Amino acid sequence: MIPAKRHAFILECLKREGTVGVQELIDLIGASPSTIRRDLETLERQGALERTHGGAMLQRTELATFEPDLATAAHFARAEKEAIGAAMMSELRPGQSVIFDASTTVLEVARAIAAAPIALTAVTNSLAIAQILATVPGVRLVMLGGTCKPGSLTLVGQPGENFLRTIHADVAILGTHAITGDMLTETSLEVAAMKQAMIAAARRVVVLADNSKFTTPNFCTICRLADIHQIITDDGIDQANLTNLRTLDVNVRVVRVSRSGSSVERS
Repeated sequence: MIPAKRHAFILECLKREGTVGVQELIDLIGASPSTIRRDLETLERQGALERTHGGAMLQRTELATFEPDLATAAHFARAEKEAIGAAMMSELRPGQSVIFDASTTVLEVARAIAAAPIALTAVTNSLAIAQILATVPGVRLVMLGGTCKPGSLTLVGQPGENFLRTIHADVAILGTHAITGDMLTETSLEVAAMKQAMIAAARRVVVLADNSKFTTPNFCTICRLADIHQIITDDGIDQANLTNLRTLDVNVRVVRVSRSGSSVERS
C-alpha cells in the first residue's frame, strides 16, 4: 500500500474509532512497525492526530487550518466520494454549463463524466479536473486563471475570480472542508473567496460532502446553507446532522455506499 493510501486509511480509522493502536494498524495494513510509526509521525507533523503510548488519537481540538496533503485527501473516504460523484453526474443534463470546484469529491464527478460522456460547458479552477475533462468528447473546457495554491492543483485569486463575475452558469458543484450548523467553512481565505465567486456565478449550487465533513468549523466562512440549493452526502452521515439539515429546509440527497462501490438512494 502506498503511503498516501496508508495515511488515508489511518485517518479513516481514527474518524471511526477515535483512537488506534500501532499493533492494530500493523495487523490491518500489513506494514512493518517502523513504517506505521513513520506514518503516525508524518500525520502528527501535519496536525492530523496526536500520538499516544502505543498508538494515536484524533486531535483533541481540530485545527481550523488543517487539511491533509493532496495525495492523502484523494484516497480518504474514496468509496463515499465515488458514490456522491456518480449521484451528482446523474443530475447533469446535456448542454448545461457547469462550474467544477477544485475538490477531491468534485473530481469524482469529472471521472464519472469521462466514463459516460455528456456534452457540457465545463468551467474549473482545478488542474486535475481540467486534465480529465479536456479529453472527454462533447465537453467544452473553460479554465479559470489564477495562482496555483501551494501543495495543490487548485488555482485561486485573479484573474479567475474576476472572470467568474462575467459568467452565468447553470450549475456550480462545490466541495467544502466543513459543514457546521448552517455554515460552510474552508481552511484558506483564497479558496473560500473562489468558492464565493462560483456561488455568485451559478443559478444552482450543489455541495458535495461526505459524512466526515460534518464537523467543527474551519478557519473562514464560505457561505450559509441558505446560499446553496442542495447537498449530496452519503449514508454515513450522523442522524443528528441529517435532522439539522432538514430542519433548516436544506434539500439533501443521501447516497447509500455499498462495499461493492455501487450506490442507491436511501428513503
